[in-house]
Amino acid sequence: MELPHDGDYFVDVHLGDPLLVRISRGDITKSSTDAIVNAANSMLLAGGGVCGAIHRAAGPAIADECRKISERQSPLAPGHAVATTAGLLPSKYVIHAVGPIWRGGDEDEAQVLANCYRESMCIADELGLRSMAFPAISTGVFGYPVKEAAAVAIPTIVKSLAAAKHLVFVEMVLFDKPTLDSFAAVALQQPDAYPNHSYYCSIGQMQS
Repeated sequence: MELPHDGDYFVDVHLGDPLLVRISRGDITKSSTDAIVNAANSMLLAGGGVCGAIHRAAGPAIADECRKISERQSPLAPGHAVATTAGLLPSKYVIHAVGPIWRGGDEDEAQVLANCYRESMCIADELGLRSMAFPAISTGVFGYPVKEAAAVAIPTIVKSLAAAKHLVFVEMVLFDKPTLDSFAAVALQQPDAYPNHSYYCSIGQMQS
């Protein structure tokens, strides 16, 4: 299956009705999933990139909640996540996940990144949520290479969704087309990794 060269597209990974992983390009602050995931820093402060955008769109409510969490358990270690309400965002919750800083790949970055996705999905499932959206955690200022991050994120999400009790839909909402292409390419390769599971991909065009 070949990825489109022009225009915005999405890839749907079907894991058996109703389980679905979607990979798309867009603005995660506009997502109407039950929760969105913030690529947070250990102090849970408003930063740049996705983190800053989420805090700006949500208003002061989540900053107040993050401050209270930080007073109890700061700093939050890489690989872990906490939930707050979502303020002015369309979602119900924001799950703040602290990704690893890329140091060349020899300091367990992949395991820490995988745990970000697993723990975020576990929190959403424990909250009884049906849907959630992720950015590409750690690929911004934390420097994690996009292709390597995709190779961790996609299989971790697939396995975690298959094991969830409540979650049925997970979306990767990515900032630009090169990142979308990298994550989509990994998703299209994954059926070979799951020969004993229902797994097939379809490609659609985003509506303008």
